[in-house]
Amino acid sequence: MKFPTVNIALLGAAAAAVPSGASAFVVPSSRSRGAVQPRGAALRAKTRGEGYGPPLENISEAVGNTPMVKISDRICPAGRTIYAKCEFFNPLGSVKDRLALSIIEAAEKDGSLKPGQTVVEATSGNTGIAVAMMCAQRGYPCVITMAEPFSVERRKLMRMLGAKVIVTPKAGKGTVRNGRQGQGAWYACRCSIVVMLVWCSSNSHRINTNFLFLKYTAEKNGWFLCHQFETEANWKFHYDTTGPEILNDLTGTKLDYWVTGYGTGGTFHGAGKYIKENSPDTKVILAEPGAANLIGSGIKTERNGDGSPAASHPAFSPHPIQGWTPDFIPLDEMVEIPDGAAVAMSQSLAKNEGILTGISGGATMWAAVETAKKAPEGSVLVAMLPDTGERYLSTPLFASIAADMNEEELEIARSTPSYILEPVA
Repeated sequence: MKFPTVNIALLGAAAAAVPSGASAFVVPSSRSRGAVQPRGAALRAKTRGEGYGPPLENISEAVGNTPMVKISDRICPAGRTIYAKCEFFNPLGSVKDRLALSIIEAAEKDGSLKPGQTVVEATSGNTGIAVAMMCAQRGYPCVITMAEPFSVERRKLMRMLGAKVIVTPKAGKGTVRNGRQGQGAWYACRCSIVVMLVWCSSNSHRINTNFLFLKYTAEKNGWFLCHQFETEANWKFHYDTTGPEILNDLTGTKLDYWVTGYGTGGTFHGAGKYIKENSPDTKVILAEPGAANLIGSGIKTERNGDGSPAASHPAFSPHPIQGWTPDFIPLDEMVEIPDGAAVAMSQSLAKNEGILTGISGGATMWAAVETAKKAPEGSVLVAMLPDTGERYLSTPLFASIAADMNEEELEIARSTPSYILEPVA
């Protein structure tokens, strides 16, 4: 299997002190390389048995304060330190729990979301799962649209949480021509990191069917549309939570590089903005799948009057890093670095670190490792791991993982003759 190239952009820095603050979870260790922590060694997290704290009022209070975990020298280059920011510790297993919480709470506060109103959004899966969680907790009906190629387990999780899931076709990149639909190119991402010029074909405005369906349906029924790509609540929540968590957990340790991918751009914008304001020397590394080389292409994206992109980007094509690089550009600068190992790195993290993350987490960690190889000795890096690998059971991440016993496993099984489940011929 050929994996996509990963591109990495390096956005520069100046100088300032890291703010102090108590860490709720892992306090990073010294830079000593080393083997497995011996049994009985002092924990760097809360003492087991101490308890989480007072009981939570509801599941939304469990969002955030995710731990950072040190990567061993099985993966991390010698003389450098990489910490994984494990967003799968959020209650529904991904960084998008932050997004959903921020959207719902902001809409409740400003009155745009009314009691009992149906909430709708388009998603590659994680946002929909998180929105479904919040709607279940708050009592809102929920409708999610999802493109056909994304993993089946995500659809089932959303339905388990009470949402209705509308699947849109993958034909034509999951898009339709606006002339045929008669709706106009109306929606994509307006990421407020960078205001962009937008490329648009004069003959073929292509727009995502998820968004077309949502706009029409939401307006027709008076439903609340989350606008995950446009909402200010998204990046502001990461500015208020994710960024401070990272620097607080690194109190006393200089952060040299922060590595992330992008979907909506909320994590990059919000956490990145906080980190750069409070630790200007920190360099921000942005990873992008080479199969959808939107930023690296150098092609700008034309926008509608409301700031939303008007059309599909010509450099976009389907790629296995689900949730990354939607069909538009939220940034305007990228440096390409050959890769091809997002799935391989996810598998390596599982086998070598016991860390089960998705394909996007593998891509981000690969970017962090490649950055560490070129970084000065003693450098400290933090890589975002957006979600759990359990979301990818039907994707290329698990394609090489067999459900049945292999020959080595059968040999072990046959060592106890009374309890053998022989394969069916």
